[in-house]
Amino acid sequence: MLQQVVDLRAEGDELFTLLDGLAPEDWGRTTPFKDWTVDDVMGHLNFADWLAIRSLTDPAEFESIVAARQAARAEDGGSGLLENMGPKPTKGRALLEQWRADFIDMCELLDAADPDARLKWVGPDMGVRMFTTARQMETWAHGQDVYDLLKRERIHTDRLKNIAVIGVRTFGWTFANRGLAPPELVPYVRLEAPSGVIWEWNEPSANDLVEGSAVEFCRVVTQGRNIADVNLKVMGASATAWMAIAQCFAGPPNDPPAPGARTWT
Repeated sequence: MLQQVVDLRAEGDELFTLLDGLAPEDWGRTTPFKDWTVDDVMGHLNFADWLAIRSLTDPAEFESIVAARQAARAEDGGSGLLENMGPKPTKGRALLEQWRADFIDMCELLDAADPDARLKWVGPDMGVRMFTTARQMETWAHGQDVYDLLKRERIHTDRLKNIAVIGVRTFGWTFANRGLAPPELVPYVRLEAPSGVIWEWNEPSANDLVEGSAVEFCRVVTQGRNIADVNLKVMGASATAWMAIAQCFAGPPNDPPAPGARTWT
């Protein structure tokens, strides 16, 4: 089994445990993520996992669904899309059980996939390892929405490295996705893992770098925190420009939360 699949399963198990303890009324509470409720957040995550299953099992169906959704969004803003092109709409406990079943199916398909295969997605195609990491990243990031809502402490592990990797690798894409030319200088990244181990990427530099907590870095690149609300050391023009708009997930450009909007640790 690929380590990335092991880590994805563990991420899903953690989120399920958190959600399994929610009271029925908690599902309708508003999270700090775009004022979405827990139902909204998990419906979105369920749709993405459901869509990942289509990418793994029927790429032609996947492309048809994505094209139809894009056309509908352009025409009417996307109202009713989940009802017509996605998993069965549901809420609360039923949604948790539906998401859990689809999540497990997705993990089993990823485990059985050729590690060298490339899979279609709403952004660029990805290899199986990176595709799996992308699903872990979204599971982790939306889990943070619920942790923040509940103001509950989260225990992090070094499986976070997968998310840091995708954060680092999307440096250029963050700019290109906004129609901007990526800076020529790629910043040095030096992060401390939850275990205390140091992770490093790119050429060492004292003048253009991002340094500090891996947890905080992952929160910034997934847009769970504004760079102004974390303690990362950011130096240099390239690093500063990147951290202001960092986005490691697919889709159109999104802006990070406003400074001070999400500060629960």
